[in-house]
Amino acid sequence: MKKLVLCVIDAMAPAMLERAVAAGEAPVLGALIERGLYVPDCVAAFPSVTPVCAASIVTGEWQDRHGIPGMSWYHRAEERYVEYGSSFRASQKVGLGRQLTDTVYNMNGAHLSKDTETVFEALDDTGVRTAGTTYLMYRGRYRHEPQRDTTLTRIASRLLRHPVMGPKELFYADIFASRQTGCRSNLGMPGVRDRHSGCVGAYMVEHDLFDFLLLSLPDNDWHSHRSGPDGQVRSIALADTQLKRVMDAGGGVDRFLEEHAMIVMADHSQAQVADSVALVDALAELDVLPPGARAGSSRAERSRIAVCPSQRAAMVYVIDDDRLERTRSHVVRKALGVEGVELAMWLERDAHGVPVEAAVARPGHGELRFCPGDDYEDGKGRAWSVDGTASVLDANFDDGRLTTPSHPAALERVWSALNCGNSGDVLLSAAPGWEFADLGGQAHVGGGSHGSLRGEDSLGALILCGVELPRERNGWRIRDVAPLVLEHFQAGPS
Repeated sequence: MKKLVLCVIDAMAPAMLERAVAAGEAPVLGALIERGLYVPDCVAAFPSVTPVCAASIVTGEWQDRHGIPGMSWYHRAEERYVEYGSSFRASQKVGLGRQLTDTVYNMNGAHLSKDTETVFEALDDTGVRTAGTTYLMYRGRYRHEPQRDTTLTRIASRLLRHPVMGPKELFYADIFASRQTGCRSNLGMPGVRDRHSGCVGAYMVEHDLFDFLLLSLPDNDWHSHRSGPDGQVRSIALADTQLKRVMDAGGGVDRFLEEHAMIVMADHSQAQVADSVALVDALAELDVLPPGARAGSSRAERSRIAVCPSQRAAMVYVIDDDRLERTRSHVVRKALGVEGVELAMWLERDAHGVPVEAAVARPGHGELRFCPGDDYEDGKGRAWSVDGTASVLDANFDDGRLTTPSHPAALERVWSALNCGNSGDVLLSAAPGWEFADLGGQAHVGGGSHGSLRGEDSLGALILCGVELPRERNGWRIRDVAPLVLEHFQAGPS
């Protein structure tokens, strides 16, 4: 059986990949497209942000099963904000130590559902040699101690001093390294991460240390945030260089593909940002919980809502349980009047708290309500009961089929997001050109961003080369990749 490399190029937009290949800037990716199956419209999770999408990629589930709801969210049980690193200022607001602990440890160890297996765990259980470079999701069956072999890692170990469970071979931003490779990432600094992954990947190939490798190339997202999606041609070329480095360690593209299958994918895409929404300010009259407020403090006791921006998506949590319905209605009404908000979504429940239907509202269009039913089938063959105004989601109804081209797989993704136990009571999606400023007031105006339900954020590139494809394919989702990996090694969920 061939070894398998799953390469995630963060935010790789299909149009930019195609432009890079056509210009000769990405010859390795071009060769994989030529020899395999190229999918230009693989649908991301919603919100289409990296933590949610990474969890879907490694578990094969949406967040109603894996539990990671956004880039920033409110932990109801602990009465505090969780922030995975939207910006340095956002991290300062919640506390740098808290942000690092949540991102490095709690995301995998506590926030990712224990009931949902990762591909690493499933493959580890069958004896497949697993490996991974720096990626937000790494949970596996092997224990790894933090490194203290350089000045930087010794400084980092003052905060990050606990072991983690990961794949057999784990290389995470110099903090965890299952063996000495000579590769350094300056603790995962942007602009250096791809080179670190390429260096580690080449070492792993050269020394035959894996059967399955998750090769993360995240710098494309960082470049695109700064320069906008049109700047991706250059950063995709840089990612291609690291893929070549890995393949050269196995004898070049032809020889490498004789022994390895390849899946190369984006976790989401990016859209251009021209303006930002200061959502915390817009909802201030509803008594927003400030980041860093201590649970039980007088300020926390006075707060009615928690506001959690996730780039081009946002979540609002009602933390005043006695006035949940009333406060939620106020949030929806207020949010729909804010320039830059395209959609507001919430879940209606019965008297026992059981979800009855999801509601989506759009300024100037009205509401669309839906739930699993038998009126219309979507692209995956799932049936829904739908009532309301089709233009809310630019939906088309034709001969029992429902499509939402501008908001891909909208019903499936919204339903999963709203039914995640860690999601907010109201979810928001930004209009084209807009982004929600994060908890530190930062936004990517003039650059690119992602997170919304719209296709420009949510449709990423996928290349499959050397893996057996399912007989029936009704559109691709990022969560379809984990089953492909497990089937390649014939390792189903335990």
